[in-house]
Amino acid sequence: MANARLRARERVVVHVHSPAARWISSLALLSVFGWLILMLFHDHREPEWVLTIFVAVANTTRGIFLGRPVTAAHAWMALALLVACFAARVVFVEALGNAFMVAAGVALMWPTAARPNPADRAKVWALVSATTGDPVAPFAMQATKCHHFNSDGTAAIAYRTRCGYAVVSGDPIGDEAQFPDLVRDFVGMCHAWGWRIVVLGCSHRRLGLWSDVAVIGQVLRPVPIGRDVVIDVAGFDMVGRRFRNLRQAVQRTRNSGVTTEIVAEQGLDPDLLVELTEVLLASPSGSRTERGFSMILDGALEGCHPGIQLIIARDEHGRVQGFHRYATAGRGSDVTLDVPWRRRGAPNGIDERLTVDMIGAAKQQGAVRLSLAFAAFPEIFDDGNRGWIRSLFYTAIHLGDALIALESLYRYLRKFHALGDRRYVLLSLTQMVPLLAVLLSLEFMPRRRHLTG
Repeated sequence: MANARLRARERVVVHVHSPAARWISSLALLSVFGWLILMLFHDHREPEWVLTIFVAVANTTRGIFLGRPVTAAHAWMALALLVACFAARVVFVEALGNAFMVAAGVALMWPTAARPNPADRAKVWALVSATTGDPVAPFAMQATKCHHFNSDGTAAIAYRTRCGYAVVSGDPIGDEAQFPDLVRDFVGMCHAWGWRIVVLGCSHRRLGLWSDVAVIGQVLRPVPIGRDVVIDVAGFDMVGRRFRNLRQAVQRTRNSGVTTEIVAEQGLDPDLLVELTEVLLASPSGSRTERGFSMILDGALEGCHPGIQLIIARDEHGRVQGFHRYATAGRGSDVTLDVPWRRRGAPNGIDERLTVDMIGAAKQQGAVRLSLAFAAFPEIFDDGNRGWIRSLFYTAIHLGDALIALESLYRYLRKFHALGDRRYVLLSLTQMVPLLAVLLSLEFMPRRRHLTG
């Protein structure tokens, strides 16, 4: 059962559902096209026009084969572009006319898109609350994501559509006994609407769920992208040489008079909200826009998501210097870091102090695990003798430091010695280039914040 609403779904005018019908329609269209090509060459028409028609018809054929529906909006746009095409050729602007012809073929089979249903928010939170052992489960609540539920609403998959791809965010949430049937139903839904599938942030234990995706013409290959950082709350301590740097960082903040407190994000005091908003906007990682998809929440300080806790650090003068945002799952058994914020020039060690104090609070609240999000490509950063391939990746990663400083994040996470299971992106290797563009746009395209402070 797909609960996300499809744009223009009620205005679909052509939709070839059956795989056999798709093959027949595609072959018929190619046959007509072949006959047209022969006629055009027989009449000695210009080859540019022939190539233009080939590109337009080939794109339409591909769309039919993928099962993409044609909506009324698609049809009217394609018709308008065709009229523009022939108008341009009448006035002897052949190049412009050719461009309009190709655009008409693209518009006719432009992929449909799903959009989030705000009414699903309460159901998604209930499933997140029922999910244990999954550090990224809370991120399914992000408002930009759509959700595909099973028939009785006891499990769901979070995803977004872009450019004909359905990008799944992490693992399914809810009743894990329902996951196999849920994934099969989701695959069928994507096949019906002409969407290819990619899974971003799949855990190692859920890799087997996606093996059946091959039935829709895709073979999803797992590519490791990093590891969870999960702390065993009950067993955590800072004893021993390996925790020396962490102990020293925490002690520096105590010596300088830093104190911490924990508050619920929903129902923040107005004065405190103003203080936290100021810190967010002054933080190197904060601005009037937000970004992220797979392992990040939206709506910071808006109080739109339940189960969110903020741990706040104040200096000796009582001024807020930074805060961390944590989400919960599994009825409080799992606590997950969303995003840390701090002022520029905040005391050294403030992030370590906030994390350590949150671990202590989580232990008092009965939590089992606390996740510090995700360490991307840790092997690359931890390898002092990189080969040329890893060196190339290392250089490429640093090109994106303006968006996210992965090595600095890894150096921070390494202090806790809590690297856990691997995370993967599951994709078709033959579609690597367009998928890379889709995934990067989802993770880094900015969205406007709605701050009230």
